Amino acid sequence: QYDSDYNRAVITFVGTPEAVLNANIAAAKKAIELIDMNKHKGQHPRIGAVDVCPFVPAQNVTIEECKDLAIKFAEALTKEGVPVYLYEESATKPERRNIDNIRIGEFEGLKETIKTNPEHKPDYGPSEFHPTAGATIIGARYPLISFNINLGTTDVKIAKKVAKRIHQR
Repeated sequence: QYDSDYNRAVITFVGTPEAVLNANIAAAKKAIELIDMNKHKGQHPRIGAVDVCPFVPAQNVTIEECKDLAIKFAEALTKEGVPVYLYEESATKPERRNIDNIRIGEFEGLKETIKTNPEHKPDYGPSEFHPTAGATIIGARYPLISFNINLGTTDVKIAKKVAKRIHQR
């Protein structure tokens, strides 16, 4: 599903763990080949061409199996020169459980601080962004429910205030 305002797509794979892993690797390689984050514009916070990849347990798959898939996918992306941050159930530091803490500075800011600030050192891969693909956030997490609300205002400040209140819950 592509969102033109955010300039990003959400792709969902369902299948055996091995099939899901292989599909993610193939899709990520194509995104790394085609997307140049230096030219990317969009409203959604992001740090890379393959911005985030959650592994969510479903029918007969455990969160532990999803953690293993996240590590295997992280290892595959590092072979492409992409640094990886682990989040949610895969996080290696408590502050990295929340994706927003990893995305601070987004692509433009984090591509500099990753080199100089030990707090921004990735969990896997090089300590510098891939020149065009940036970095990726990967992890096992439980299902997430998202929804959109139409507001009766054009005031962006009000919209951001409402979003922040809802997001914190």
